[in-house]
Amino acid sequence: MMADPPELDVALSPTAATQREAAAAPVADPGLGAKVAFLSRPDSYPEPTAGVATVETHMSWVFLTERQAWKLKKPVRTAWVDFTTAAARRQNCEAELRLNRRLAPDVYLEIVPLALDDGGRLRLGADGQVIDWLVRMRRLPAARMLDQLIGRGEATAEVIRRVVGRLARFYRDSVPVAVTASAYRAAFVEGNAENRRELGAPAYGLPAPLVTGVCVRLDTLLRARAELFDDRVRAGRIVEAHGDLRPEHICIETEPQIIDCLEFARALRTLDAADELAFLALECERLGAPELAVPIFGTYAEVTGDAPPATLLAFYRSYRACVRAKLAIRHLDDAAPRDPSKWAAQALAYLRLADAHAARMA
Repeated sequence: MMADPPELDVALSPTAATQREAAAAPVADPGLGAKVAFLSRPDSYPEPTAGVATVETHMSWVFLTERQAWKLKKPVRTAWVDFTTAAARRQNCEAELRLNRRLAPDVYLEIVPLALDDGGRLRLGADGQVIDWLVRMRRLPAARMLDQLIGRGEATAEVIRRVVGRLARFYRDSVPVAVTASAYRAAFVEGNAENRRELGAPAYGLPAPLVTGVCVRLDTLLRARAELFDDRVRAGRIVEAHGDLRPEHICIETEPQIIDCLEFARALRTLDAADELAFLALECERLGAPELAVPIFGTYAEVTGDAPPATLLAFYRSYRACVRAKLAIRHLDDAAPRDPSKWAAQALAYLRLADAHAARMA
């Protein structure tokens, strides 16, 4: 569900380390580059590790030791977040820990301060002047992530039933979010208009008839079949969900672990449970496993007793494909986009999926 940019989640009570941070005299922050260099060294960590692998995202750096993952937030400002202060980054770390423990309780371990000692050297821990914060996590086995299983042809219906069984129980037991039916529909109308505007920008070179055709059909359904959406609100199906349910965020262990929720924006993780699962089905289809939609929606219906109309599910999948196309093509706006052809091709692939599912809306 889209809405106006929200405030960051309210942080938990300050820790003793945070209080010391506030009370201490100001200290010069060495900058992101120095922090990344320090955290890229194996000897920076309390547990022995032969090496450190690094992963950069738009908003974070992730440092992978042999058994753990450490996430450092970048001091960025976007339409949705402002991480330009250490206090804001700590707030976000606390929110990430709290929210991801809902579906991966033994993966998200703690928040760890990054400090400068008396000699001005960086240290993990609260000894010294705290200048930043990291989320410490258990490192999950890459080979057991759902996208990897799909790629190897090992994502069976039984695997999906285990994943969706856990998700469905989570949705079933969640407190419905208070939202009016008109506001719920209006968010999709606004989001669809934004998708059409951005994807249709001539600079991106995407096929204008394809963009227009999909978005017009979505808008027509929203206005002609309002009851499809209103019924979801009345049934209490709008919950504070995960918000980014991609296969690469699902690890198949004895108990499936679902990680990396959208912790920074409550509005973006406030969804119809069926919408979130439609997005998962879409991503499985994009990776070459469209057949997984059957156990996804079948398991959800078995656990919750909720069987959303096929037309609504087609709408959700088409709409989410447009959103993903928009996020892909936005990479071309970066100052120096890496592999521009990749993002254009990905946006077009999503648009074709959006078109296919829009055609299935009865």
